[in-house]
Amino acid sequence: MTASVEHSSQTTGNGTISHDVGAQSLRQAFSRFPSGVAALCAIVNGQPQGIVASSFTVGVSLEPPLVMFAVQNSSRTWPIVRSAQRIGVSILGEKHEGVCRQIASRDGDRFAGLNLASTDEGALFLEDAALWLDCSVESEFPAGDHQVVLLRVHGHETHGDANEPLVFHGSAFRTLKDNALV
Repeated sequence: MTASVEHSSQTTGNGTISHDVGAQSLRQAFSRFPSGVAALCAIVNGQPQGIVASSFTVGVSLEPPLVMFAVQNSSRTWPIVRSAQRIGVSILGEKHEGVCRQIASRDGDRFAGLNLASTDEGALFLEDAALWLDCSVESEFPAGDHQVVLLRVHGHETHGDANEPLVFHGSAFRTLKDNALV
């Protein structure tokens, strides 16, 4: 018979593993993983709608072409964007820190003053993005307090590498630096 002992941390050869998996602790831990930032936008009933996701992942599948992201179950905007025939994914560029905060805002006109492009199907894109992906919802499935959303890619535009991506790391926006130029 073995006794069960709870530990809040465990020492390994190179550090200590914390077993605190509370939301705040995990948010801080997850912030150590750098990610790109995507704006998922569409024109719905004649109005621009959009959300921002740092959980966006490319290359989920090449056949069929799929990307994915996770959205909080409490999102009020995702149910609106989800209804669009097409969704424009703009991988935000290094000039977009303020744009990201504006679209993620809960107040005001979240698209005021932004340079936008759209398709006939309603996908909405931000100018100066590092990448555009023209997508539609393939499927969604529950994942705890989020939904994981698979998007089918119908087209893309890389803008000839003119815009470097915005990176979210350590709970802050950052840019990539070319070591050859630094």
